[in-house]
Amino acid sequence: MPAHRSALLRRGVAVAAALPLLALAACGYGSQAKDDETAQVAAGAKKIEGLDTVRIGYFGNLTHATALVGRQEGIFQKELGATKAEYAIFNAGPSEIEALNSKSIDIGWIGPSPAINGYTKSAGKGLRIIGGSASGGVKLVVDPDKIKSLKDVKGKNIATPQLGNTQDVAFLNWIAEQGWKVDAESGKGDVSVVRTDNKIVPDAYKSGSIDGAWVPEPTASKLVAEGAKVLLDEADLWPDKKFVITNIIVRQDFLKEHPKVVEAVLRGAVRTNAFINSDTEKAKEAANARLKEDSGKALDAKVLDPAWTSIQFTDDPLASTLQIEADHAVKAGLLKDPLLDGIYDLSILNKVLKSEGESEVDDAGLGAK
Repeated sequence: MPAHRSALLRRGVAVAAALPLLALAACGYGSQAKDDETAQVAAGAKKIEGLDTVRIGYFGNLTHATALVGRQEGIFQKELGATKAEYAIFNAGPSEIEALNSKSIDIGWIGPSPAINGYTKSAGKGLRIIGGSASGGVKLVVDPDKIKSLKDVKGKNIATPQLGNTQDVAFLNWIAEQGWKVDAESGKGDVSVVRTDNKIVPDAYKSGSIDGAWVPEPTASKLVAEGAKVLLDEADLWPDKKFVITNIIVRQDFLKEHPKVVEAVLRGAVRTNAFINSDTEKAKEAANARLKEDSGKALDAKVLDPAWTSIQFTDDPLASTLQIEADHAVKAGLLKDPLLDGIYDLSILNKVLKSEGESEVDDAGLGAK
């Protein structure tokens, strides 16, 4: 797709991105590091670049397991020395982008659509994607009594997490590929797209108000535990079954002012992914323990195990798939001509990967000059 000057998202997405800060308190916004995390600072450790604190955001989703495990295992804090890691937990991408823009967080784990939206709305000045984290972990799950095949999705009520979020864009694109019509903003058409918070989706399914959902893990596996069936794994729609579901982003001013702190967090992410991929059971336990700490409830094994196996944890941001996801948002009418040149800065990540004996990753020509 040719690069053009970025334009504002349509009104519905723009409003969603402007959530008031007061509302963010409900999703852990600005939460402080706990005493047990402070205790993980090694004796004699020094602050990096003299910085007291780095504020890190993530979602309580298994697709953000790099952040969950890295926090729980103290890996980030170990790399940061006496610079304390503080964490904020979010339920939606727009609220995390708002926190980044207001300088309430410095670094965050986030999906591709919010990253694209945040970058284009700031005319390329707000954030950079500095690393990958996960691929996959998104499924279309349905009521098997109402939907027997893909063609039966037509005329049904299907949930996505939020207007313009990563799964919403993917579902709208899939609908268009079936030759069906849906108004992107209202969700009305040949399929009713019902924007529903992931926390509410299982209850909405049990009540019968939705017939299925295009959602990330662990929500998909929670529905399966309630009797739903997986009709489609989004990974099957992508070359090599890989597509970015979670990136690591940073404020551009923070990257410029504190590159060594950013390097420490990225080293923690790379070492966390190595741990996740080398010791699956311990990593799952750590992620589940963190979810329990953050939300008060751990996942049952019947949800955790199938959800985990559908996610690939990778340092590669799979940059070429980000451009495709942006194209899907344009096709759906939620985004106009995004200029993504410069959205990536993978220089620090590649430095870390080289030092860890790993292969460097590519920005698909979308790197900062």
